[in-house]
Order: sequence, then structure tokens, then C-alpha cells
Amino acid sequence: MNKLFTRIAGKIASWSGKPITFVLAFACVLVWAVTGPIFQYSEVWQLVINTGTTIVTFLMVFLVQNSQNRDAGAMQAKLDELLRAVAKAREEFIGIEHLTDVEIEKIRKQMEHGKGSPGNKPGAGETVGHLLKRH
Repeated sequence: MNKLFTRIAGKIASWSGKPITFVLAFACVLVWAVTGPIFQYSEVWQLVINTGTTIVTFLMVFLVQNSQNRDAGAMQAKLDELLRAVAKAREEFIGIEHLTDVEIEKIRKQMEHGKGSPGNKPGAGETVGHLLKRH
């Protein structure tokens, strides 16, 4: 089930990002707008576009979130592998995506000011924990 959903979500996300999909969606809205006078701008006419766009938006939220989760997970795995492979990289940074936003921001500021860069280690090795305590 998980693989099937991933495949379907991936295809829909891919299709939804293509220019032709935008053109088709725009054409649907245009047809709806042009038919307004024919249907005398009735409640049913308005309900058609409201219901259609609401359903599509509702479903797309979950597909987009699934794609973002999958992409973020893959990116983290790749970055973790790079941290392991680069000699000067500190493996303590592996998994920092599980910290809070405040903790990550503290680490980012330390790195930005050069206090946590590999060349400026205070001792044998500075851990993420040390960066958090020093801030």
C-alpha cells in the first residue's frame, strides 16, 4: 500500500508541476467563467467551481506534504552520508534536524560567526551540545 501510494503521489505531483496542467486548470476556470451568463450566475454554477477547487486543494495538500516529507528525508540521508564521508566534517551534526527550531538557530548562529567552524575547534572536537551550551 505504501509503495503504491508513493508511486501515485509521485506521478500526480509530477503532473501537477507541468505547464500543461496549469493551462488545463486555467482553461477549466475560463470555461466556468464564460458559462456564467448561460447559467445566470446561479448558485449551482458557483457551487461547481467552489466544490471542484476545494476538493482538488484538499487532496493536493496531502500529496504535496507527502512529497516534501519524502524529499526532506532523502536529502537528510544524503547529507548524513556526506558528513560521514568528509574527513573534516563533524558527525555530531548528523540528526540535528530532530532538534527544536531554537536549538538549530543557536547552532546556525554559532556557525555563522565562525565559532563552530572546523578550524576553530576549542578542543579535541566540538559537539552540537557544546555549541548549544556556549550560546
